[in-house]
Amino acid sequence: MVDVSAKAATLREATAKGLVAMQPATLALIRDGAAKKGDVLAVARIAGIMAAKRTSELIPLCHVLLLEAVTVAFELLDEAVEITASVRMTGRTGVEMEALTAVSVAALTIYDMLKAVDRGMRIEAVRLVRKSGGASGDFTQP
Repeated sequence: MVDVSAKAATLREATAKGLVAMQPATLALIRDGAAKKGDVLAVARIAGIMAAKRTSELIPLCHVLLLEAVTVAFELLDEAVEITASVRMTGRTGVEMEALTAVSVAALTIYDMLKAVDRGMRIEAVRLVRKSGGASGDFTQP
């Protein structure tokens, strides 16, 4: 792992986004709460939060972090679910990987819960859209 012991503890925040593209009929199952496995977005939200908290167990050399806030939100588009995850903490290293992991696992959970009706779903455009804090400063991309 990178030695961060000499760094100052600062407020670190990161936001990531991603999409799960699907057929309109599959999206209707989410919107109507009619998926056989249950409330897709509620389960995906919990999965994303849990994943952010366990990122260091999944990705080698990531630091174990004491996260102070994790949010996972969804927007239903015409043929996709957009996932937004935000992570915040005060510490010596950033939380970008935690935000990206939250989006990725939330997307995988949506896929898992709906794969019986739409195997053609695609997980797309997982990316960091914003980070702040630390020596490298702020970063924003659409």
